[in-house]
Amino acid sequence: MEMFRTVAKAWNVPEIRKKIIFTLCMLVIFRIGAQIPVPGMDRQILADTFSSDTGLFALFNLFSGGAFSNFTIFALSITPYITASIILQLLTIAIPALERLAKEGNEGRKKIAQYTRYLTVVLALVQAVGVTIGLFRQALISTDVFSIIVIVLVLTAGTAFLMWLGEQINEHGIGNGISLIIFAGIIARLPSACQEIWTKLQDGSMSVITVILFAIFCVIVIVGIIEVQQGERRIPVQYAKRVVGRKMYGGQATHIPLKVNQAGVIPVIFAMAFLQFPLTITYFMNAQGSAAQWIEKWLSPTGSPGVWVYAVFNVILIIFFTYFYTSVTFNPVEVAQNMKANGGFIPGIRPGKATIEYLNRVMTRITFVGALFLAAVAVLPTIVSQLGGLNFHFGGTSLLIAVGVALDTMKQLENQMVMRNYSGFLK
Repeated sequence: MEMFRTVAKAWNVPEIRKKIIFTLCMLVIFRIGAQIPVPGMDRQILADTFSSDTGLFALFNLFSGGAFSNFTIFALSITPYITASIILQLLTIAIPALERLAKEGNEGRKKIAQYTRYLTVVLALVQAVGVTIGLFRQALISTDVFSIIVIVLVLTAGTAFLMWLGEQINEHGIGNGISLIIFAGIIARLPSACQEIWTKLQDGSMSVITVILFAIFCVIVIVGIIEVQQGERRIPVQYAKRVVGRKMYGGQATHIPLKVNQAGVIPVIFAMAFLQFPLTITYFMNAQGSAAQWIEKWLSPTGSPGVWVYAVFNVILIIFFTYFYTSVTFNPVEVAQNMKANGGFIPGIRPGKATIEYLNRVMTRITFVGALFLAAVAVLPTIVSQLGGLNFHFGGTSLLIAVGVALDTMKQLENQMVMRNYSGFLK
């Protein structure tokens, strides 16, 4: 209820109302574009290809809100931009020149954002070529060079337009534009999921008790996601007093917030991509062949006993990628050096090596909790779906993204309200 009250208060502020309306208009444009088909493709062949909804196709379809399976102009979605951002983030650690650029403040971030845009277009072009003449070559109505070039350019332009759309939301709207585009795609699948459940209830293939139990399970998972996403370990930091000229600085106490889920949803996405790659290969195999049937039986989340093998590997990979990505995004050495340079220290811990070891120890412990949380959210919906016979579109990854984006957007909305309240008070 507090969320609705916040939105109602924000709507009464003309400037914020304008930003909310702008954001909604951009998301409507995204959903309209997600319905415009790419020319030159056989729709029946595409429908047959996506009938099983497994493999990496399911992952791409998740981020595109169904645009990938329908092969619309936004079929590639914002995935190339996400990949480019992760690559640049990793390269910033590996390449000293990019690391220096990242530390140059606003101008350095603008330069890295520019490199991200260029890399996004390149990745979108490569992915469009691979999808057109590789995965869906059999769906091409005409295989002449001009038709292929048109399809590739339309797909690349669609991703570039979505990237621009996200940046417009960042500049003139509320929330993170890229995240909101993914959020809109996930939420757009809710009506079809509800219709599927209603159809199964009507034909008797699903009981009301099953739906109620699954709804309760989803509520529990959402509450758990909110609690863990908001959870953090606050490391107390004390700054020593120092005299600069005639003024005295420091002396205040603050804290370093270490989030329980520092890596976000990235480990789940990486683990899903690794696990579903073998399923994607089966699209290029003989469906009746021994290799394809072995993969379907042992490595598929719908196979038996493949669902349990898939779940175990999923847990292992999520824990691994959680530690890996946390180590990339959080550098205890850099944090300790910055604290020491500004006269800060953790009470009871000596500055320098002891502080680094302490931060490492704390981060390792809370990361383990975050990793188990991500693994549980990713695996439990799959297991419940299999045991309950319910093929629901909202898996753990979808819930993580949707809830995380909603929390982040509401936090930004509250910040906007606080800024205006302070402004009014100062006047």
